[in-house]
Amino acid sequence: MIEVNVTRAMGAAMRRIHVGNALSAFGLGFTVPYLYVYVAQVRGLGAMTAGLVLAVFAVAALIVLPFAGRAIVRRGPRPVLIVALVLAAVGSMSLGLAGSATAVLLSAAALGAGQAVMQPALATMIVDCSTADTRSRAFAMQFFLQNLGLGVGGLIGGHLVDTTSASSFTLLFGIESAMFLVLAGVMATVRMPHSPVIGDAPSQSAKGAWKQLLGNRAMVQLSVLGFVLFFACYGQFESGLSAYGVEAAGISTSALGTALAANTAMIVVAQFAVLKFVERRRRSRVIAAVGMIWALAWVTAGFAGLGHGSQEMATAAFVSTYALFGLGEAMLSPTVAPLVADLAPEGMAGQYNSAFALVKQLALAVGPAVGGPLGASLPGPYVVTFFLFSLGISLLAVKLGRQLTAVQDQPWRAKGSLVVARGSVEPVGVEA
Repeated sequence: MIEVNVTRAMGAAMRRIHVGNALSAFGLGFTVPYLYVYVAQVRGLGAMTAGLVLAVFAVAALIVLPFAGRAIVRRGPRPVLIVALVLAAVGSMSLGLAGSATAVLLSAAALGAGQAVMQPALATMIVDCSTADTRSRAFAMQFFLQNLGLGVGGLIGGHLVDTTSASSFTLLFGIESAMFLVLAGVMATVRMPHSPVIGDAPSQSAKGAWKQLLGNRAMVQLSVLGFVLFFACYGQFESGLSAYGVEAAGISTSALGTALAANTAMIVVAQFAVLKFVERRRRSRVIAAVGMIWALAWVTAGFAGLGHGSQEMATAAFVSTYALFGLGEAMLSPTVAPLVADLAPEGMAGQYNSAFALVKQLALAVGPAVGGPLGASLPGPYVVTFFLFSLGISLLAVKLGRQLTAVQDQPWRAKGSLVVARGSVEPVGVEA
């Protein structure tokens, strides 16, 4: 009876978390595609300031994430998430009203810091409200709703925005701010199940927590793998790959928009079909398969920009590249995030989620800086480089599999248990 009640409570909490997550993504979709245009053109602050805004987002995230994990461990994910949401709401509304470069950059810092902390806090809440057997599906649902919300928000925002009217952008940022506050309200009503904590967590120093994390060889290897994943895929979407498409493949801006839409559509359509495929397979092998799929994506991108077919064929190949990336993303969403949680010792999921989010932000900061100039000026070496990175993902994933316990790599083995050998660093041999 107690187990049934706990399961029902976890299910109710998870539903509210998913609803709030979808609303937040919906709000983000209103502004993310138009941020550069808003700062550079609508506010007349120039391309350099717009570029600095994007850099401030990354810097703010890198500053706050090392502290976010300890805050989540000490206070729990919900209060940390609510504070982050309020900060993001203030930053978003301020950005919509800002008229000077200083105001824009300060607002972007607040918004970036809030958004960065939201990621590990939400992930930890999902961990606390799921079991080993349901965690992959929970993270797949989160990723599905994020992409759906971003897509719908961007579509609606595109019809509301007017580049000749600053007030239309103020409306967009106001909607985004309101969605953050709505999510904060929803999260305040979530009744979280009891989450075990490490007995000395409140007194453990940040240095000690990081030392413990770095002593987990599997987590260190997963972090290296995560950096390569985000660097070679997500870090190229808005810079290197688009620059390559325009300069080498002659892709029009409308075709670039179609490619981005194909990526989102692939995720939305394929997510749960893919989930059924990956749920009963080794996580390390699923990640290795993603590396191979992305290698194929880079070959397709090479055909688009380096081949000698018609412009129509190049465009079709370029759109297919983004779709293939989307397929890989759909496979990763129920795989990587649950694995981070299962590697964390009891009560330390927030620390591990924050550390992995920090790795992600580093990759997203370095990726565009490397990929943008390379994709625009050296298209051949660009494609070859990231093709090799994708193969590297497969090799790193296979190597990671040797460090995982049986239930960390194959979580369905622990069905019926609320805990999956969490935090263990002693690998157990697993048959392929």
